[in-house]
Amino acid sequence: MDSNFVLIMLLVATLTGICVVAFAGPSPEKARRRRVANIRGRHSESADALLEARMRKAISNRVTGGEGKMLVSLVPNPENLAKRLRMTGKKWTLSQYLTTCAGIFLFVVAMLQLRGFPFLFALMFGMAAGLGLPHWWVGRLITKRVNAFTVKFPDALDLLTRGLRSGLPIAETLGIVSSEIPGPVGEEFKLITERIKIGKTMEQALQETADRLGTPEFQFFVITLSIQRETGGNLAETLSNLANVLRQRAQMKLKIRAMSSESKASAYIIGVLPFLVFGMICYINYNYMSPFFTPDPAGIFGLSLMQVIGIGGLCWMSIGAFIMAQMVNFEI
Repeated sequence: MDSNFVLIMLLVATLTGICVVAFAGPSPEKARRRRVANIRGRHSESADALLEARMRKAISNRVTGGEGKMLVSLVPNPENLAKRLRMTGKKWTLSQYLTTCAGIFLFVVAMLQLRGFPFLFALMFGMAAGLGLPHWWVGRLITKRVNAFTVKFPDALDLLTRGLRSGLPIAETLGIVSSEIPGPVGEEFKLITERIKIGKTMEQALQETADRLGTPEFQFFVITLSIQRETGGNLAETLSNLANVLRQRAQMKLKIRAMSSESKASAYIIGVLPFLVFGMICYINYNYMSPFFTPDPAGIFGLSLMQVIGIGGLCWMSIGAFIMAQMVNFEI
């Protein structure tokens, strides 16, 4: 039997087992019994039952580091990775993320092996794809959610302003925003109100959201509330001015994006096209590009002249793409 076929079958079986373990949910019967026990405990008149229900709820809501400890040997900093996953707004876990990385790695290695690439090259390329593609996708989801939050955030400030001017307290206006504003803004304000209800101060709840979002717009909001609590003043007028400033800031971003869109498109095309063409030719006709992957014992450090030229060109192209990306990157 062909060794490549056996290797691919082993990779597929491994991937299937990992996916089943990572994405298999809890037992429906156990979940049903747990919910029934919680309901019975909440509505029981026995003091012991009430105490047990509270202890069970506290244990279930406690943030444990078991998952991070299991993955610490695979992930250098699981806390930062878990934070990035929470910033996407999705209910993804570290195990699911690592399973996706392993699945992409195994799939790319199998495809390259089928095309006749060397095993070491397939292994390195699959590792780069398995680590890079999920990281890029998570970053894109974070950027998309943060942008959606930034667009709707001035409307939330206007709603806060109207609530304060009508005489409502700040805590109640936060609850109104969580129910009236759709999307990430409503979700984040709902989390803020829930933290306040369980005993956290408003400053703590707002700061946790600010740390997770990492946007200057929400930091401005947190700083505004902190200063107003210390110095006093008309909070409604301050929030109204902040909403106008954020809208002007968003308009400036859109204007700069429109003016630099042509330069960014040129930089992306010039930077990506050589690597894309090289990869396509390698995949379509590997024999034509095989000299780039064939070592030469008599060459420089065991590399052939074509490999040295290719590595040099790759380095210079990477430097040029990085410089062009920095030239069209504007901070506001």
